Amino acid sequence: MANPVIAHMILRGRVIDSDLIEHSDREGSAFLAPDVKAHLDDLTLDDRGAMSDLHALTLEEIVAFLAELGSKLDIRSNAHMQQALEWSYDAAPTTPSILAHFYAMLPSFFDAAVTMRMAQECVGVDYLEGWVRKEWPGGGSTAVRAFGSRTLHIVAGNGPLIGAFSLIRSALTRSDCIIKSPSNDPFTSSAIGKTMCEMAPDHPITRHFAVAYWRGGDREVESRLYRPERIEKICAWGGLAALRHVTQYIQPGLELIALDPKRSLSVVGPEAFDGDATMLDVARRIAQDGGTFNQIGCANARVVYVLSGTDGDGVARLNRLGKLVYDELLALPPEISTAPKHYDSELRSMVEAVRLDDEWFNVIGGRDGEGCVIVSQLPEPVAFSEYLADRTLNLVPVDHVDAFVSAVDSYTQTVGVYPNDLLEILRDRLPLYGAQRLVTLGHAIDMARFPLQTPQDAIEPMRRMCKWIVSESFGTESDSGDVGAGAVASSVRGG
Repeated sequence: MANPVIAHMILRGRVIDSDLIEHSDREGSAFLAPDVKAHLDDLTLDDRGAMSDLHALTLEEIVAFLAELGSKLDIRSNAHMQQALEWSYDAAPTTPSILAHFYAMLPSFFDAAVTMRMAQECVGVDYLEGWVRKEWPGGGSTAVRAFGSRTLHIVAGNGPLIGAFSLIRSALTRSDCIIKSPSNDPFTSSAIGKTMCEMAPDHPITRHFAVAYWRGGDREVESRLYRPERIEKICAWGGLAALRHVTQYIQPGLELIALDPKRSLSVVGPEAFDGDATMLDVARRIAQDGGTFNQIGCANARVVYVLSGTDGDGVARLNRLGKLVYDELLALPPEISTAPKHYDSELRSMVEAVRLDDEWFNVIGGRDGEGCVIVSQLPEPVAFSEYLADRTLNLVPVDHVDAFVSAVDSYTQTVGVYPNDLLEILRDRLPLYGAQRLVTLGHAIDMARFPLQTPQDAIEPMRRMCKWIVSESFGTESDSGDVGAGAVASSVRGG
């Protein structure tokens, strides 16, 4: 290559550009990356005691480091981020304007107020800073503290923020962090690491941060790396095939934190049709939940169940709403939504097939690959609803809540709901079927809060990243004559 595109390896304060081998991203463009096999022993932290320098940091020092790093990640002044953005245009699944917006947002997640709130809301500052002691009525006490772990993050490539999230979560929990970059975003985490190496190469957080790219499924690499002697937890984002592949390595001492693929939907009550202004507002909210970032996220709605009624008048109302949703979809600002980079050809074929069946479906738009709204004329979603992508929404008429509850399952992440009164009704019911997050319609993709400061996918990833250590103390004088009771207590606790 005349001007090689390199996904540099970041190795605990060092930038590695040797032992380069060629790879290709998902669009077929070539890039170079260091051969992981040549650096595997330095990639992992085999000396567990070496994490003591992280635990010597106060949370204030960690937050201050992250804030300083965030200020240096400004795309307007950081040459590494500028280069990563330029190189990512070909590899990323999103269009340039959306990708540039991601990069512009990235520093805000490192803000001191944001990260301190994460520490409190997602783990608890007291548990991160020291031992939290509880006295027992019968005598003695228990103290609990959250310790960091050696964690490998297999990040997804549907947005360039996930590597930053992984770094922030690792730093706040005082965890050793290795990021495996994806082929559709091999540059962002590396650029963040290069910035860290320039800013503070000897800082404990930098020394406990590594980034590498290798082709997923490389058994020679992964059989040596995915071992409890080297790492303790794998936090895996991504598709079903990737997660199934990882599970073969899980064993005692190696835990999987699975942020697996999900689908999301929306539910709209009959109040949506209380006047033209209300209908337009609802259409805008549906478009935001379905079209933001071109529907690449698990939280994006695909199917929208609308309590419009299924009779002729109800379906007519829904068709009018569908046209408004399509118009609002096209009106979304280009930094959050555009015509897709490549409208999926198989999806296009399925959309065109249902367009011909106008008694069952009304397809609004989509002829130019810009996205579309499919309005079901009967109370059933399209047969290919799980493949909806690239700003393709399916509106489905229903008569009552029970008509869509069966659509919620263990793959359902976010349910956008309108109005809030309906949300209050559904939030105690839908989780029984599998829903993991309920949110006011129009706020499914709320980057100010999701996913950093709340549970995600019905788990708490930051708490899972921690090792929760227990220290128990008993007064030796009072307990010395009651060994039997102590043994019984130990057996009840599982000791």
